[in-house]
Amino acid sequence: QVQLVESGGGLVQPGGSLRLSCAASGFAFSNEAMSWYRQAPGKEREFVARVMDTGGRTLYADSVKGRFTISRDNAKKMVYLQMNSLEPEDTAVYYCSTYRVSVGRTYWGQGTQVIVSS
Repeated sequence: QVQLVESGGGLVQPGGSLRLSCAASGFAFSNEAMSWYRQAPGKEREFVARVMDTGGRTLYADSVKGRFTISRDNAKKMVYLQMNSLEPEDTAVYYCSTYRVSVGRTYWGQGTQVIVSS
């Protein structure tokens, strides 16, 4: 079955960096776009970034553009989110996600917590 396992979260000071990783299995990874979403306490889950199947095209939320970089390694079935210049407003649980067109369903990982605080 489809599994998405995030790692790399933690506590970081404002201005710092973190790199999140997502290990995927159970589907044809190289055929699917991969995304990162986040959910802050008391807020709805929101889109952060997406990388298309070949990795050549990326999309970002305005709030992270220029600070975050999404990438993927199709050989390793991994997707990454490099987060720089972190702000307290980036504090959230970050989720790896994919929408499989063939089955019309979105899959989510369990999430990894990012806390940006001094």
